[in-house]
Amino acid sequence: MKIEKKDKIKLVALVVVAVMAIIIFLQNTEMAEARIFFLRIEMSRALLLMLTFALGLLTGILVAVNFLRKKTKP
Repeated sequence: MKIEKKDKIKLVALVVVAVMAIIIFLQNTEMAEARIFFLRIEMSRALLLMLTFALGLLTGILVAVNFLRKKTKP
């Protein structure tokens, strides 16, 4: 099975992003306080970064889906 050049580039990019994410998470293990309305939550900075990223990703997907749905309707 021969791996194409395009697939190799995708694999290298994925590995680089994964290694960078691991480094970021390992360097941000100290506790951080997050205030959400009336709640005070303490969690590691790495977890806070992951949750913030996931919320932004979900928001972007929902906006894109909504935009594409409006664009395809007559």
